[in-house]
Amino acid sequence: MRILLQIIGILLLIPAVTLATLRIAKMDGDGPSILFPGGRLVAGDLHSGPEPDWSFTDKVPVIELQLEDPMASRRIFIMESGGKVYVPSGYMRSFLGRLWKDWAFQADAGDGLAVARIEGVRYERQLIRVLDGPELQGIAAKLADKYSGGATPEAIAAGVESVQNGDTWIFELAPRG
Repeated sequence: MRILLQIIGILLLIPAVTLATLRIAKMDGDGPSILFPGGRLVAGDLHSGPEPDWSFTDKVPVIELQLEDPMASRRIFIMESGGKVYVPSGYMRSFLGRLWKDWAFQADAGDGLAVARIEGVRYERQLIRVLDGPELQGIAAKLADKYSGGATPEAIAAGVESVQNGDTWIFELAPRG
């Protein structure tokens, strides 16, 4: 029985050490991996000049988003609506969401300064939480169409309700200043 417990312990320890090592190794890397948050976004040109036509993000499934404080980066969905660009954070009232989506709580509680890397170009932005307003219909429509398979009236209404009841948080990636 003792040998069996030792074998089970070793079998549990190997993946735990592997995951911890991968997470620590990625913390200082240029951007996140699929599974782990990453470090500062340094590669890529820094955008300057007028705001781009964000409609190109319709073909971009995920971007890399880095908060300035605390400094960490992650991969996240993106959508354009009404000429502005937004990022969502779902499952915010669930236990898993509170653990997994700490960046959204940090952005909402802090100054929201961030850098987004989209197709190799970095954009200095400020995250501004959208709680309600006329733009919410368009944002919910884009989110449903891009990530849920269609912007039906029911899906749009469910998206708006999810934002209004706090299950989903939406942040505008506004220009800084």
